Amino acid sequence: MLKRIPVKHLRLGMHVHEFCGSWMDHPFWRNAFLLDNPKDLQTILSTGIQELWIDTSKGLDIEGGATEEAVAAAVDTTLAQADTPGHKKQHTEITQEAARAIKICAKAKQAVTSMFHEARMGKALNADDALPIVEEISSSVMRNPGALISLARLKNKDDYTYMHSVAVCALMVSLARQLGLDGEQTRQAGLAGLLHDVGKMMTPPEILNKPGELTDAEFETIKDHPVEGHKILLEGSGISDVALDVCLHHHEKMDGSGYPEQLADAQISLYARMGAVCDVYDAITSNRPYKNGWEPADSIRKMAEWGKGHFDQRIFEAFVRSIGIYPVGSLVKLESGHLAVVIEQSEKSLLVPKVKVFFSVKANGWIAPEMLDLSNPACKDKIASHEDPAKWEIGDIHELWSGMSATPW
Repeated sequence: MLKRIPVKHLRLGMHVHEFCGSWMDHPFWRNAFLLDNPKDLQTILSTGIQELWIDTSKGLDIEGGATEEAVAAAVDTTLAQADTPGHKKQHTEITQEAARAIKICAKAKQAVTSMFHEARMGKALNADDALPIVEEISSSVMRNPGALISLARLKNKDDYTYMHSVAVCALMVSLARQLGLDGEQTRQAGLAGLLHDVGKMMTPPEILNKPGELTDAEFETIKDHPVEGHKILLEGSGISDVALDVCLHHHEKMDGSGYPEQLADAQISLYARMGAVCDVYDAITSNRPYKNGWEPADSIRKMAEWGKGHFDQRIFEAFVRSIGIYPVGSLVKLESGHLAVVIEQSEKSLLVPKVKVFFSVKANGWIAPEMLDLSNPACKDKIASHEDPAKWEIGDIHELWSGMSATPW
């Protein structure tokens, strides 16, 4: 049985199933392991992670803790609070905007790569060089947020830092719009997202892209990137206080367990709280050298599960409204026994998006694709669960929603 417990109750002999936090919060890249090394226990206790899941069928048990059912019910409650009517309708069809977004992502990745490499060589950054990229990304998000945001999840290990910056820029713009920020505030939020990880240029590639478990020293080196990035941005020109703040504080947590300054609650600015949510979402949905990304819908549920200690709940709920409980590109199983990919969010409810049906579970075979608006009163089908494409041996699922084959950046 799986049980969620506070980290302070962890003991040798327990089987760690999963940490309640992204893999950026700890140096263990293994999914699950028997805790039999005192050094590992001390490392876990020192990371700032507050809770984790143990598997009582594979290791020691403990009285108390939260069951899967209780946690799932709490997650459902959190997501229900985010599901309010009146979501902004996209102006451009997803396939049409995907064609533009592919080009924008490629152009933005090239520009960010150039800027970051120059920063590594000691050349000062200029905000004027970055703002045109932010404007193009913002325009795509305005036309249809799902297209670029979903495409930007496609990364290889060599391009991760650059495409992650593009993705977080788009997520920040979308979230800023959802929060009702004005045009200049939205622009600054996007610029902050684009530059938030520039400090990783100072992290040795062999540590940044290490496929295995990090040493304590290597983990501390990675945790230096907000401070290193802040130094780089301070030497730049036209860099706003918003970008400086998000760069330095996007790994802070509401409970004070983040880094580098262990800020908590009101000490963390609005923009840094936004950056924390956007950064984590893109990181955990992206494939890395040491771990495959989680599916979008699964990631939303995990972030909701981590609770108020990680994120500002108002910001997180707005984030969910901006991308959906089932984000574009999510694979879902319908009550009819069909598999479908999410194409677009609904104005009525995040639980009833527009989907493309393409596979029959009962027949175990592909069927002619069909668009289905789950919010239509005449539609009797509903989402039964979110699914992992790997389980169904479905490759390149993005092609099903974007209408385009994989394109390397």
